[in-house]
Amino acid sequence: MFLSSKSSSISSTFLLMYSAFLAPFTCYFMMNEVSFLLDWNIIILSSCNMTFSMILDPLSLSFSNIVCLISGCVMMFSSSYMSHDPFLKRFTWLVMLFVLSMNLLVFIPSLPALLLGWDGLGIVSFALVIYYQNTKSLAAGMLTVLANRIGDVMILISIGLLVLQGHWLINLMSNFHLSAWMGFTITVAAMTKSAQIPFSSWLPAAMAAPTPVSALVHSSTLVTAGVFLLIRFFPFLDTCEFFKPFILFISVLTLLMAGLGANYENDLKKVIALSTLSQLGVMMMSLGMGMPMLALFHLYTHALFKALLFLCAGMIIHNSANTQDIRAMGMIFSQAPLTVACMNIANLSLCGAPFLSGFYSKDLILELSLFAPTSALMVFLIFVATGMTAAYSLRLSFCSLWSTAKNTPFHAKQEKDYYINSATTTLSLAAIFAGFFLQSIFLPFSPQPFVLPLLYKLLTLFVILSGFFFAAILWDEDFMDKKLTKAKYFLSTMWFLAPISAQPATKGSMVLGTDLMKSIDQGWLEILGGQGALGVTSNISNQNQLMQIKTFNVFISTMIFSALLLIVANMII
Repeated sequence: MFLSSKSSSISSTFLLMYSAFLAPFTCYFMMNEVSFLLDWNIIILSSCNMTFSMILDPLSLSFSNIVCLISGCVMMFSSSYMSHDPFLKRFTWLVMLFVLSMNLLVFIPSLPALLLGWDGLGIVSFALVIYYQNTKSLAAGMLTVLANRIGDVMILISIGLLVLQGHWLINLMSNFHLSAWMGFTITVAAMTKSAQIPFSSWLPAAMAAPTPVSALVHSSTLVTAGVFLLIRFFPFLDTCEFFKPFILFISVLTLLMAGLGANYENDLKKVIALSTLSQLGVMMMSLGMGMPMLALFHLYTHALFKALLFLCAGMIIHNSANTQDIRAMGMIFSQAPLTVACMNIANLSLCGAPFLSGFYSKDLILELSLFAPTSALMVFLIFVATGMTAAYSLRLSFCSLWSTAKNTPFHAKQEKDYYINSATTTLSLAAIFAGFFLQSIFLPFSPQPFVLPLLYKLLTLFVILSGFFFAAILWDEDFMDKKLTKAKYFLSTMWFLAPISAQPATKGSMVLGTDLMKSIDQGWLEILGGQGALGVTSNISNQNQLMQIKTFNVFISTMIFSALLLIVANMII
């Protein structure tokens, strides 16, 4: 057990040191906008050459830096949080493979080699979701891996289409006669990984994984891989006419669905998972409005405060006798002040409270959406969904942290643990200061200066405050139970996406299998197969036997008659 904990601590130290080592290089590459493409010729045979490419640019270095920082904090948290797990060493290796797959995806600009990281994320995420080895985990893992298989197939199709250009390098792609199909396959692949409608149901289901896995998977790695792929492909996708309107429509629907669903979810981890889905919609919406660097900025700030939110939720669940229902929690603020303080920082950053990390990216996206060339309905839905974010964040804090004590006991066993406090404090500082730091130094985007009227400038703050105000109406259980029971079920099941995604796959396969068994195995195969052949041969043999028995006298008479004919014929001759 001690060795397993030690391996987790060593891996966290390695990841944090790597992130610290990479930080000055990232600053240099971003400030000077430097990019390097490393191309290694492994073998050349006649006209066929096998190469391995790697790209070092501000996008790949900064993404790798954020991923390794969060992974190091998560592994530091896990060394104490999962210290009693008998399979902690296996868990450590799986998480390190996960980080390796993400780095392969980030640094490789060639589509066939990128498939190593892309497929590695899907396989390792399946192994992590089924980590607890029970029926619920297996069902969630199968839903996760099957949804991601669609994206893998789309990447394979795009590799086949890119053969027409004679290379697979993403940054050298140009327009060709099948570029629309290429853009469609890449977009669908990114939608599956980033859980956009209609592939959204696997994201809350993947909460069956351990909490540190949720903090890693749903903050900076698996779910953001789709957004990263679109940002990497954006110069090419921008040439496709359908891309921006399509991705804007899908992302706003996802944003609205996740915001409404989180207000009626009672599972603590699923509320945070739906908030991740909501923020993924914000990132995709930025891409749909032609702002890839702003989407990347929000991706980084969201990764930092969302990992912190998951770690704090894991602490609350662990100390509440593994209860995840927020209706059974209460009075946590007086027993775990550090955890509650970190969780409030993460929640306020998620809402876009001024001068926290989420404010710098989210506020800028909402302000620029007012001037984007899109319909007023889309802008209205975007601001409504932002109000929903404030509503479910307040509900989460109110029900679990500040409400009166419930039946579930809370024991702050690990409130003074060094590793856990170090991980949460590091991410809290990042959630406070990273937004300002990234905006002023890191990200190479410079939006054109524009003057906003006072009403527009205050609109974002007004929407957040109105979300707090209207939250009481959304939470009114008596009103919902009496008048909107069906609407509540519709919203809590993610617009029926959860049953539609799971039930047809299971019920449909069982009905199809039963019908095939009755019509083929017990039907036509019985007639045309062994039983049918046995019946036919038995009937033929029985008829032959009966005919032989009944016609014995006729046979004797025929023989005598034939003999008489022969005798008469001989006498005449």
